Amino acid sequence: MNNFSSFNRKNIQQELQTTEFDILVIGGGITGAGIALDAASRGMKVALIEKNDFASGTSSKSTKLIHGGLRYLKQFDFWLVKEVGTERAIVHKLAPHLVIPEKMILPLIDGGTYGSWLTSIGLKVYDVLASVEGDDKRKMLDKKEALEKEPLLPESILNGAGFYAEYRTDDARLTIEVLKTASQYDAQILNYTHADEFIYENKRVVGAKVTDTFTDESYDIKAKYVVNAAGPWVDELRQINNSKIGKRLHLTKGVHLVVPHEKLPVKQSVYFDIPDGRMMFAIPRGKVTYFGTTDTNYQQDKDSVETSMVDALYLIEAVNNMFPDIQLTMDDIQSSWAGLRPLIHEEGKSASELSRKDEIFVSDTKLISIAGGKLTGYRKMAERIVDIVAKKMKRRFEVEFDPIQTEEIVLSGGPFQNYKSVKLYSNQVYKRIKSFGFSEKDASYLVHNYGKQTELILDKFDELNEKNIQERLLKAEVWFTIKHEMTCTPTDFFMRRTGRLFFDKPSVDLYKNFVIQEFTERFNWTKNTTLKHKQELDKKIALTLNFN
Repeated sequence: MNNFSSFNRKNIQQELQTTEFDILVIGGGITGAGIALDAASRGMKVALIEKNDFASGTSSKSTKLIHGGLRYLKQFDFWLVKEVGTERAIVHKLAPHLVIPEKMILPLIDGGTYGSWLTSIGLKVYDVLASVEGDDKRKMLDKKEALEKEPLLPESILNGAGFYAEYRTDDARLTIEVLKTASQYDAQILNYTHADEFIYENKRVVGAKVTDTFTDESYDIKAKYVVNAAGPWVDELRQINNSKIGKRLHLTKGVHLVVPHEKLPVKQSVYFDIPDGRMMFAIPRGKVTYFGTTDTNYQQDKDSVETSMVDALYLIEAVNNMFPDIQLTMDDIQSSWAGLRPLIHEEGKSASELSRKDEIFVSDTKLISIAGGKLTGYRKMAERIVDIVAKKMKRRFEVEFDPIQTEEIVLSGGPFQNYKSVKLYSNQVYKRIKSFGFSEKDASYLVHNYGKQTELILDKFDELNEKNIQERLLKAEVWFTIKHEMTCTPTDFFMRRTGRLFFDKPSVDLYKNFVIQEFTERFNWTKNTTLKHKQELDKKIALTLNFN
């Protein structure tokens, strides 16, 4: 049986209870996933647990860009620009179906953040630091060229634009594929498993007592080193470890809104000024355009982060201000998401001024915690953590591990030679499904989500006999994500395996009961269990449009 399967939970739990691991990672976001893959690929015995679903915190709530950090030039943070720019190229190479090159336009307006000279120099520096090559290199556009590229820009105050490359992704899908790849290197990985307390021997952390969310079963996981990669919850685990001293987290909230593309029909992504001096993204994606983000201090419930009316109006006003022909209202919002950035607190700095660098803390009891950082930099963050563990293992146990491998490890869903081969494969998929009435966009959705794993979904599709073609494909998709991606609930499926709740909400409204029924049959749920999962999904759907 495929190890990374919801039907394999019992076997994984058995492994977790009977093995002493070299490293136990707590947290199944992109940081924890990166650490698991790095450590397992170097030859360490790895366990990873996540209290909810994988990527259910920060790692499914970002702007969904693997970007080179242009905004950090403004803060003269050249090191960060160089690191994330280099990393962007590596992650694109490892998963070109998931990390997609997209042109970004930066309008130069009267009184804006970036003037023509500064933008030209800045983007040139960005190209050099981020090792940008070929067509991705920046171009400076005059006013006429800028309006040709993006007719929605404000002609009266427009002076020109910078035109450069960024990379779009689905953060949750990227996290899932990194975890699945780690599983191929024998990492034992489980979601819906809560770390309750640490286990100590000789004043050292040597594991954790954990509880399975579905069965309430508790057990111990033993490990030579424990890494706390819990994102916004890092300080809670430090508190349990009595080591929350010195630096602490500073949480800020980022909100994004989604509207139908025809309501904000930008031709490509736009990075634009807003009246309060901040910058914002508007990004077209399939049938929708999404825009954000906010950056406000957050001290409320970390398990239920909501978009407020103030957040929504702030973003809508910013869009209407930049694009004079656009008059968005609250009624145009199709979906939204709100997430937390776990930054490091710095006295006297506002939310937007806080550094995005990661920090590592090692407690007296040897709990290793990591916080801060960027989606783009996940691989380097993992490398820093695993280097620390490898050195400690060498000193204590005289064991040697392989050097870092992850620069060359193709993520599951590949391999693809480059983005051109992703497009060719997408064309092949379209040829295969076109006779059923599916569109090129349907083929593109499958390939950008699953890469070459699309074959498994389409083979299953061919086996099924549902008369409704959309339902037949959905059924194949649900089967694949349960069997190969440890999907446990309809909410996992709609939010984090497919992104439909954000980018195709009408399809969720249309097919949610069909999908719930599919899960009920696959897992043999009781009526009560089905009702519980239906209520959870309904709550998440409501959250995308409830602005208090």
